[in-house]
Amino acid sequence: MKGNPVRGAGYLLRGLQMLPHPSIRNFVLIPLLVNVLLFSGAIWLLMSQFDGWVDYLLTQLLPDWEWLSFLRYLLWPLLALVVLVVVYYSFTLVANLIAAPFNGLLAEKVENNLRGVRTADEGWRGVLALVPRTLARELAKIAYYLPRVLLLLVLTFVPVLGLISPLLWFLFGAWMMSIQYCDYPMDNNKVSFGEMKLLLKEKRLTSVGFGGLIQLGMMLPVLNLILMPAAVVGATLYWVEEHAPLVDGAAPELRLR
Repeated sequence: MKGNPVRGAGYLLRGLQMLPHPSIRNFVLIPLLVNVLLFSGAIWLLMSQFDGWVDYLLTQLLPDWEWLSFLRYLLWPLLALVVLVVVYYSFTLVANLIAAPFNGLLAEKVENNLRGVRTADEGWRGVLALVPRTLARELAKIAYYLPRVLLLLVLTFVPVLGLISPLLWFLFGAWMMSIQYCDYPMDNNKVSFGEMKLLLKEKRLTSVGFGGLIQLGMMLPVLNLILMPAAVVGATLYWVEEHAPLVDGAAPELRLR
């Protein structure tokens, strides 16, 4: 596999560093607010309902036989992981659907600044113009994601494979995070969903390094609240520096103003 996971992770770190830049600061605020509200809701929901959901799954999977009670202790960690994964990915999907037009606008603004292109600020009209296209791409990502996440859920309960399911979930999540955020700058440049996947596969290790650090960052309190806009900025850097030259044949001229 081609690429460099450290280089991929570096794009996210650079994205974090660029968030306060005056030229993009206003475009960061709404994705940031969406992330804060939804992740706060996810944390509240887990704290209030987590034990009840795990116990419900245990009662559905195990007969009420006393001699099988020892299995509850074996299944509890696995089902707890399933609940965490389902809640995490569900809230992530909702957050991405709501923030998609704003993330597309942020990616466009970052790329224009990197290339030294000056454009008029269209405000809400620009956001509304992006809604149909960005929502269509989000639905394409969901259609790609759901069959694979369901397969992973099944594999989680398969003997032996279940033991490595945390690793499989992490790698899948890293790949999906890369797809999720690299799609914004690529969609702005009319790269189809299929072409985007091929471009990311060309340097799969770089893509997984980028998405993997996003995955890890999502697990850290406070940092996970600002990660969405940082990932959009990092993905735009990744696109401009590594993928755009393959598509348009020109080396990018980078200069953030």
